[in-house]
Amino acid sequence: MALLRRPLLLLLLIVTHQFLQFRIAFGSVNEEGQKQEEFYEELLLKPLPDRKLLTHFHFQSSAPPSTSNGRHHHLFPKAISQLVLKFQVKEMELSFTQGRWNYESWGGFDPIPSSNAKPPGVELWAVFDAPQHLIDALWKNLTHTLSGLFCASINFLESSTAYSAPEWSFPPASGKLRYGTLPREAVCTENLTPWLKLLPCRDKAGISMLLDRPSIYRGFYHSQRLHLTSTGSGSEGMDPGIILEQTLTVVLQPDSQRASLAHASEKHIQPSWSLSSIFGKQICGRCVLAETSNVYFLLDRGLVAELEHIHKENEKSEENVLISEKFWNNPSFELSAKPDRIFIEESSLLSKNASVLYKFEIEKYGESEPFDLGLFWKTPVVWLCQQAPLHANRFLMGSGNERGAIAISLKSTQSSEGFMGSNSNDERCELRVDVFQVVPWYVKVYFHSLQVFVDQQPKAVSDIIEKIHVSPSKDKVSPGVMELVLTLPCSVSSAVLTIEFDKGFLHIDEYPPDANQGFDIPSAIVSFPDFHARMVFLENDSLNKSPLLSKFQEKSPVMSYTEVLLVPLTTPDFSMPYNVITITCTVFALYFGSLLNALRRRVAEEERFLKDKAAKKMDRIPLLLSKLSAKLRGRHLEGPQAPPASSSFINSKLVLKVILIAGLAVYWQYYFS
Repeated sequence: MALLRRPLLLLLLIVTHQFLQFRIAFGSVNEEGQKQEEFYEELLLKPLPDRKLLTHFHFQSSAPPSTSNGRHHHLFPKAISQLVLKFQVKEMELSFTQGRWNYESWGGFDPIPSSNAKPPGVELWAVFDAPQHLIDALWKNLTHTLSGLFCASINFLESSTAYSAPEWSFPPASGKLRYGTLPREAVCTENLTPWLKLLPCRDKAGISMLLDRPSIYRGFYHSQRLHLTSTGSGSEGMDPGIILEQTLTVVLQPDSQRASLAHASEKHIQPSWSLSSIFGKQICGRCVLAETSNVYFLLDRGLVAELEHIHKENEKSEENVLISEKFWNNPSFELSAKPDRIFIEESSLLSKNASVLYKFEIEKYGESEPFDLGLFWKTPVVWLCQQAPLHANRFLMGSGNERGAIAISLKSTQSSEGFMGSNSNDERCELRVDVFQVVPWYVKVYFHSLQVFVDQQPKAVSDIIEKIHVSPSKDKVSPGVMELVLTLPCSVSSAVLTIEFDKGFLHIDEYPPDANQGFDIPSAIVSFPDFHARMVFLENDSLNKSPLLSKFQEKSPVMSYTEVLLVPLTTPDFSMPYNVITITCTVFALYFGSLLNALRRRVAEEERFLKDKAAKKMDRIPLLLSKLSAKLRGRHLEGPQAPPASSSFINSKLVLKVILIAGLAVYWQYYFS
């Protein structure tokens, strides 16, 4: 019986080992046979009007509610799960951005600029699911954790002077929200590498293989973003589910000399490009752990309208060439690969034109046949991206190092008439604008000096500002926060808000190393709650499996960031402390050096030593010769004698030195006291 049990036991161990390997490789499975943890990777390519290319990488990892206490994960990053559980984070977003999104050329009404266009530097906001008195402590610990996780200076946001608590103007505003920015934070590959380590395949397989560091950081704009949402578990004793969204938005300039040699003589034609010419790599298959791996090529509404107009002029046909059977080889452009699907945006009241989206599935490509999408333009095309209702700018007014003013300018993009329809000329038609502004404590804003100008005419504040919330700054404690709700007529062409401030004085320890460069005021946020940036496509059956396209269908408010202001403050001459320290040390060195020399010097011993030394040098023969010459002359031989008054003279000289140095020291001390 014992011999029969051994093979059965060995077989049971082998089956258990294989089952555990299958479970580890493919994730834990629930009762219905579905994966609990999922990962998606997608890439969106979009040509821009100013001869540039928008590349938007989108990765999403999800972990459902479980009882593992955040210890066991197969695809989801463990560090993020522990961060959510320890600091009770309900929703959080962290972005690293270099450059500024060009709203005039790249658009401001699409889902990408509304959700992924971020201010320069670091932006962090978080909503906590904790009691009110614990939120500030959780925020400070969260900043330190993120600082170590992403190799950045996010820990500077722990100070109460660096973050604020918006009430209602920021989109996820609530009483448990904290918001902070670091406009001067430099973004480099040290921040991108930890971000890539959160992906299951990192940058070794799948779409993330295209993330070549030199190609990304030579772009005009790049922003890496991390957004996580904690979903309720629904039962006690279970950890909440987490959805982690990682996006990387890059605006690149295609190398026209290499990718578009055929059209080198054309100046107005769009540059042709391919993935290999932009990133220097191709996609050699998908990440094996990803549920879906797709690449999308988007033609926005303005470009589609222009291409249709060019085709009708040339061919005089009513057929839509962009969705025909030979759309990838039409008179305007040519794609190097045939798409697997075409999505057409549903027509709406906002625009008569519809965007066209081409889908490429990466599953059928591999190392033997890599995916290298290319776009070759044949004719010049000029179009405009859809703009937000108002274009926001911010600048400083005044001169000198004492006072100044901040101005926020809102200019119409002539799009509000199309958004509002026929009611745009109605006097009752109103355009709502939310403004959120954070000002450091050393910029002392006078909120009572707020002025509003509509179409270059001064208006009463109560007529334009429907709602206002002001939190004055406290010196070295908290920044100033201003939240406004503006109600403007739909036919407005321009509006300007101005507010005056005084420049404060800092302690010498509070100045940064490059104080003469100036001090930054973070970007203001201008949002339009009545307008939502969304794209709804007709093919709804396959969109459920695409997190990127599902994100496009969500109603997100149109939002834009203004410029970062650089305020010069009064800075002291930082070389003066160095000069004072140098001259003080020199005087003390001379004083103590001379004093010690005078106290330790022994004149009598030196004279005796010199006499003995001189005596030893004299030989006997010279001494006899001197005696003989003295006898011949009739004189006595006299030995070498020192001057009798030398000792007293040296002693008096030393005493005068000591008295003089002591007097100088007493005068110096009295003068500076």
